[in-house]
Amino acid sequence: GLDAEHRAPFKLDALAAGTWRAGLDRLLVGVTMTEEDQRLFGGVLPLEDVESGAIDLAGRFAELIDRLRAALDALSDEKTIDAWADAIAAAADALAATPQRDAWQRSELQRILDDVRTEAADGGAGATIELTLPEVRALLAERLQGRPTRANFRTGHLTICTLVPMRSVPHRVVCLLGLDDGVFPRRAPRDGDDLLLQDPHVGDRDSRTEDRQMLLDALMAATDRLIVTYTGNDERTNTPKPPAVPVGELLDAVDRTVRTDDGSPARSRVVVRHPLQPFDARNFTVGALVPGRAWSFDRVTLEGAQALLGEREIPGPFLPAPLPEDPAPLVEVEDLVRFVERPVRAFLRRRLGISVAEWSDEIDDALPVELDGLGEWGVGQRLLDARLAGADGKAAAKAEIARGTLPPGVLGRPVLEKVHPTVEAIVEQAQACISGGADPGSVDVRITLPGGRSLSGTVPGVSGDVLRTVTYSRVNPRHRLAAWVRLLTLQATHPDVAFQAVTVGRAASGQGTVTVARIPALADDPAERREIAIAHLTTLLDLFDRGMREPPPIACLASAAYAEAAADGRNAEAAGREAWESGWNFDKEDKEPDHVLVLGGVASFAELLEDPPRPDEQGEGWDATDRTRFGRHARRLWAGLLACEEVADQ
Repeated sequence: GLDAEHRAPFKLDALAAGTWRAGLDRLLVGVTMTEEDQRLFGGVLPLEDVESGAIDLAGRFAELIDRLRAALDALSDEKTIDAWADAIAAAADALAATPQRDAWQRSELQRILDDVRTEAADGGAGATIELTLPEVRALLAERLQGRPTRANFRTGHLTICTLVPMRSVPHRVVCLLGLDDGVFPRRAPRDGDDLLLQDPHVGDRDSRTEDRQMLLDALMAATDRLIVTYTGNDERTNTPKPPAVPVGELLDAVDRTVRTDDGSPARSRVVVRHPLQPFDARNFTVGALVPGRAWSFDRVTLEGAQALLGEREIPGPFLPAPLPEDPAPLVEVEDLVRFVERPVRAFLRRRLGISVAEWSDEIDDALPVELDGLGEWGVGQRLLDARLAGADGKAAAKAEIARGTLPPGVLGRPVLEKVHPTVEAIVEQAQACISGGADPGSVDVRITLPGGRSLSGTVPGVSGDVLRTVTYSRVNPRHRLAAWVRLLTLQATHPDVAFQAVTVGRAASGQGTVTVARIPALADDPAERREIAIAHLTTLLDLFDRGMREPPPIACLASAAYAEAAADGRNAEAAGREAWESGWNFDKEDKEPDHVLVLGGVASFAELLEDPPRPDEQGEGWDATDRTRFGRHARRLWAGLLACEEVADQ
């Protein structure tokens, strides 16, 4: 019932190591107070956003942990057999509840414990000898092991059981699985205490002989068909492997007693060698594995087999033609921001209502020894947010340690030592951008553009006349375009204030620690500022409308590199290729799921440039010198921002 954030502190390894208490304390303190100002309560950081509806669940979870702790404590020290029986029974009652129909299980456990008590009392050791946990485990292992139950034979349903004597129980189909060489017949381990092995006689039990007899019984019990499976090839080297010896003898008997029309060995008619890979073409060839039909019906692996044989159809364009125009009279500012950040994804989600991102909510159940890049970014972003909110650096670091996301103990210190200087440098630059120490807030915006369409929304992070964006991420084109859109809407709504935008984050290159991207005021005159802002918004909205009819021919990072190189007189194609195509150790925009879907696979940058401009992609606002459709869209998207933006590494 707990969501991913609330489940994260309760890891199995942490529970076994005794650090579970910190996670439980975080949850219980979070019920009564918030994480505001990074404050600790008794050294515990409250878990943020524990909803009122989860309080009852949190209490029941705390009760479970408390009972589990009591059970572990009771089962950890030495005690007599009588005390062990009481502790095991108490733990079972505290941690397990059975419905009425399964109450016999608790009675059966009590019977076993009582038998152990009686045996110990008869030997005079029940109240005197103390046993450790491994000794008790060995004492109860055989008594508590699973036992075969009565199989529901002849019910007409599928029955799964071990290979037991069944000569008197016929079945329509008998399937014997895993009769590999070396596994069947079973090898009985030699026991030095077994006196029968020291002086064997005729008639003694032999498990290998018994397994052969059970194979014969299974064969005689099959009335319609007997199916035997074994590993025919090594899964690593693909080397052929023989079947178990009794199965080989059965095949030899088939060869000696059955004759075929063409004189081929009879075993060739009954032995089917299935391919190792599910996409092998033989799985989908009629008659290749089973007579008269194909073996597999998996559409996904069928496509793999067709691709392997070169028979897969070459996918056509994602859309045969652009969708009809559907201009909304009101466009949200955040929709426009999401479009400039990821144009193709915005089209898929807004116009088609589909998402191809891969999300996983599986929680890692191990304590981290070192953090990956995403985990380190999370630590840095939380420290940065705390510092910007006015928290002291040491208090923020203590709160991060108490959060439980860092590696345990001294292993978490290198992460903080690495992240802290960068956080402080970003904070210093961010505070220098605001004059007078104005607190950031949100401003509502609404603009009516030529033609009657409107832009509406809320712009966050406005401090006086500065639109500030602070992030621990490396400043990239997505941050810059988002700040550009928000600044334009802010300036068009409130032209009387000369707004400027500042984006601060980690350095995008190795030239410094912090990158500051600054967009100064658009003009000195309020009317001119409004006119410039509306003109740029009209251009962006035109690209937005085109991008809602079909997948846009651009991507944010590649278009930024292309447009910047073209504006500086450098090789735009080489710059775009560098930003688009993935390397051997780092995936870029060519492998993003959205782009792979609309392009029919991983496309090269040269393939992006193959489409020529369309007739309606020329005239005012379009760069006629560029002969590619990608280039014209990229330069139109970035022209306004590049003309006034200042980016510097500090």
